Amino acid sequence: MLYKPSTQQFAKFAAVGIISFAVDWLLLVLLVEGLRCDYLLATTVSFLASVALNYALSMRYVFDHRDDMSRKREFTIFAILSAVGLGLNDVFMFVGVTMLNIAYQAMKVIATFCVTWYNFFSRKKFLAS
Repeated sequence: MLYKPSTQQFAKFAAVGIISFAVDWLLLVLLVEGLRCDYLLATTVSFLASVALNYALSMRYVFDHRDDMSRKREFTIFAILSAVGLGLNDVFMFVGVTMLNIAYQAMKVIATFCVTWYNFFSRKKFLAS
């Protein structure tokens, strides 16, 4: 089971995700604690930075380029899927922090866990060959 292509692909996706999450988390905390930005603005900025890194790493190490799709179209689809992920992330953060009074750092972990599943399956469906 560990050697199945889909298991190996998900393992690579998880590794890229951990790196991207580290960038997302550190930038979020820096913006909120260091620069005193609003947590929702900081969440959006840090998420977008991590998505750019995630795109570069995912398309290099996780997903193969589809021969029937131009790089421009590939990035456009990735950006649209990521925008949906950003929306989900921000909704989770707003509900968790503002309505449920969960610390933004803890809620970021919860939101990331939830959005990761959407990201993997949507990218696999629309971007993988």
